[in-house]
Amino acid sequence: MASFRRFRPDDLDKFSKCNLDPLTETYDLSFYLQYFAKWPSLFQVAEDPNGNIIGYIMGKLESSPDYFQYSEHYLPWHAHITALTVAPGARRLGIGKILTENLEVAAEAGDAWFVDLFVRKSNTKAITFYEGMGYSVYRVVKDYYGDNVNDPTAHGEDAYDMRKPMSRDKTLKHIREDGRNHDVQPEDVF
Repeated sequence: MASFRRFRPDDLDKFSKCNLDPLTETYDLSFYLQYFAKWPSLFQVAEDPNGNIIGYIMGKLESSPDYFQYSEHYLPWHAHITALTVAPGARRLGIGKILTENLEVAAEAGDAWFVDLFVRKSNTKAITFYEGMGYSVYRVVKDYYGDNVNDPTAHGEDAYDMRKPMSRDKTLKHIREDGRNHDVQPEDVF
């Protein structure tokens, strides 16, 4: 049985079970602490009965900077999932789903238009997971990841920019049915 709560700085010493997965991005300490300071309601952990961190989600609320305002790539106020990971021994227990739902509740409270995230195109398990939660591909970001976990000789890997509309987006203006047919470059995304 897992319990869910907001992240605390001392949790950083307990992330190793989650961050050993090659598909999980590991950041420097200041990056985690920045999220804790700016978006505490969007940074949550799952903890086992022994106090081990067995999953976490990091998110933020943001919009594109003003200089993007007239760009076709401008993003209005939205929530972004920066990282979601569950320790291998705790997977398939619904922990990722609960963490994501908790972030979506915070996104609704923050009046976001949608929640978005980037996922490696090759990470079919994560894509299936998010699609099952109502997310869809909005666009393909070419060579978003600087490495390719499936082919070390390749120079990068594409990402899917996936989105789920929130209640504010009544006309579904910020999602599309044919997102896999819309390619953009990494500099086009914020």
